[in-house]
Amino acid sequence: MQIQLATIAITGCLIASCSNSSSNSKQATNQAPESPKQELAQVAEQATPDFTNMVQFPAGSYFIGSDKGLPNEQPVHAVDLNAFYIDQSPVTVAQFRQFIEATGYKTEAEKFGDSGVFNFTTNQWELKKGTNWEYPLGPDHDKATNNHPVTHVSWNDAKAYASWAGKRLPTEAEWEVAARSGKNNQQRFSWGDQLVKNGQYKANVWQGDEVNHNSNEDGYQLTSPVGAFGKNEAGLTDMGGNVWNWCADTYQLYPGNSMPFRKDENVKVIRGGSFFFDQNGEASFTVSGRSFNSHETSLFNTGFRCAADVK
Repeated sequence: MQIQLATIAITGCLIASCSNSSSNSKQATNQAPESPKQELAQVAEQATPDFTNMVQFPAGSYFIGSDKGLPNEQPVHAVDLNAFYIDQSPVTVAQFRQFIEATGYKTEAEKFGDSGVFNFTTNQWELKKGTNWEYPLGPDHDKATNNHPVTHVSWNDAKAYASWAGKRLPTEAEWEVAARSGKNNQQRFSWGDQLVKNGQYKANVWQGDEVNHNSNEDGYQLTSPVGAFGKNEAGLTDMGGNVWNWCADTYQLYPGNSMPFRKDENVKVIRGGSFFFDQNGEASFTVSGRSFNSHETSLFNTGFRCAADVK
């Protein structure tokens, strides 16, 4: 897999490099803004970590990956983790606003002057001017809703917020262990083995096999309030669907996976799938589903949650 960076991507698949991207998408590139080091300096004074709305997982050996999923999920392998906390839900718009107001931080979307939105009229991705975390569909639409997950944040932005909060981004191993509620089982989704139970969707996901068809049977076309679909056994919400979650790791194949691959330090892991169409369908929001995006990319269906060490 040869990775080339692009400013805009299709749910974890860099448009410049993925041959299986939707035919309705388009490549759009832009000059990257200056490094976020200056903004990181602004948030160097960390807040005292608030563990109130975090879930703790014990140290131990866990299994991650799947032998039944997509090729990049293979093989199943053991990971040894220290005890950690992870946010119960993705960071919300209201929480991110506190960070912005406290630090004056400028997201990369704000520095670019645009961000990635899918245009449902033209059925194409576009870099829409004035789009950012506060105006997720552009300045000609409503502001983001406070209790929805924040979007249009790059990996760099998410890392800056986590640092300010006295936390960090979760590793993808921690994310998967949390999605599995800390259990070594073969459960497909964070909430169970079925996407629909008793006629009710268990997550905010795309309903349809094409990018131009979504029946909205789950009640939402775009993001939903965090926690709207309930918690997994460990007490976490939105561990599948709603928004992709940035993880700390540079994307690479698992040990023992022999697929052709070239690692790029600028390409980071995303987990959990989202409300929007993905070419991998249900596989995108399973507990073992994994994808990637370039570290400066921000989109209308990507957010994050934080983690922290247990001391």
